[in-house]
Amino acid sequence: MSAARQGYLGLGSNVGDRRAQLQAAVDLLPEHAVRVLACSSVYETEPVGEVRDQRDFLNACVRIETELEPEALLDACKAVEAELGRAAGGIRHGPRAIDVDVLLLDSLQHVSDRLSLPHPEVGSRRFVIVPLLELDPELNVRGVGRLADALAALGEGQRVTRCGPPLQPG
Repeated sequence: MSAARQGYLGLGSNVGDRRAQLQAAVDLLPEHAVRVLACSSVYETEPVGEVRDQRDFLNACVRIETELEPEALLDACKAVEAELGRAAGGIRHGPRAIDVDVLLLDSLQHVSDRLSLPHPEVGSRRFVIVPLLELDPELNVRGVGRLADALAALGEGQRVTRCGPPLQPG
């Protein structure tokens, strides 16, 4: 293992008890060597991507600390998804009980077949930017710049509404 790094994960759910699924993911992360330092509020968001005709999502972001390398962190996120009942595969951008995405890990740049850091859509998805800015209003992302500026540049669309208090770190 390497030195501890801080980063951010994005959480999403639109199946079942959506908030409970997000909280369950937060609760399971420490069992996979991922310490949750802070959680954003929960936001209800309209689906984006290829499948629009589905239930709205609940989304949140968490600030984490881990000694895991990027690929191992992705494995930890996938393990949490599996423990919460998400099957591998499925329809891209389709309904899912839980989604745990690695968004940022310090200022690390990483590209593999499985993972790109920073996440390639971190500067274009309102449901990611809004909770990230709640956790760090001055956040800068390599290749994107100030996230607040990226949010301002998005224009209309991608409804994001705060619908609940922050999740609770374990």
